[in-house]
Amino acid sequence: MNRQKSFHQDKAKLYLVATPIGNLEDMTYRSIRVLNEVDLIYAEDTRNSAKLLKHFEISTHMFSYHEHNKEVKSDEIIAHLSDGKSVALISDAGYPVVSDPGYVIVKKAIEQDFDVIAIPGASAFLQALVVSGLRPHPFMFFGFLDAKRSKRVKQLTTLMMQEETMIFYESPHRLFKTLQDMLDVFGDRKVVVARELTKKFEEIIRGNLREVLRMEPVKGEIVLLVEGAKEQDLQTNLTVIEEVNMLIKNGFSVKDAIKQVAKNRNLKKSDVYQEYHID
Repeated sequence: MNRQKSFHQDKAKLYLVATPIGNLEDMTYRSIRVLNEVDLIYAEDTRNSAKLLKHFEISTHMFSYHEHNKEVKSDEIIAHLSDGKSVALISDAGYPVVSDPGYVIVKKAIEQDFDVIAIPGASAFLQALVVSGLRPHPFMFFGFLDAKRSKRVKQLTTLMMQEETMIFYESPHRLFKTLQDMLDVFGDRKVVVARELTKKFEEIIRGNLREVLRMEPVKGEIVLLVEGAKEQDLQTNLTVIEEVNMLIKNGFSVKDAIKQVAKNRNLKKSDVYQEYHID
């Protein structure tokens, strides 16, 4: 059991500092203070973060921490914490760790019994959720779907029976492909495309999947929200065999398809397996 008491003043700490997702006025006083007080800052993109630090006159030394060096840099950060130095981790925008490479160092810091403290701030997916008009709770944040269509369709298929509002990040060049895949897998559900949140050209696009697919191409950073399955969606007209075959067509192995159908229908895997193979 790990029990953290973050008020210990004599312990080196790892701070996860949220940064603005577009509008610099969303930077908090506490975030500025912490970034000034820590011994070192590690950033996903030092070029982008340098602009942020310069704007707020923060002179703390900064180093890189990104997807391609996270293992080496995590060990480096642990060494600094062991030397009694406090470290802040920041992302390009929003929270470190959320769709960003911060999990490795957080896990290692906890294992080494260092305090890990989140400094709150802007979050793109929460910003999008509260203005979406979709049911705000329960919700499920997924992050980025796979860039490869076959894997993306398989991911969406595993989510087709989720009742929670689903939240994704997506790139503008892949948006329409993803929307079409969602229409194919989910049917014509309500969807919200939130782009460039907190920035000059912020836009919230609401409608059904078919409607939104007819809009003009959009640019910028995108949060995509889709309503969860309704009761009629959960009561599928497909037989067990038809549903297994549908999943196989969408890229599942027979074993995984049987497992997913059992989960969708709240059945035992052995019962689905027997029905599918007896046929």
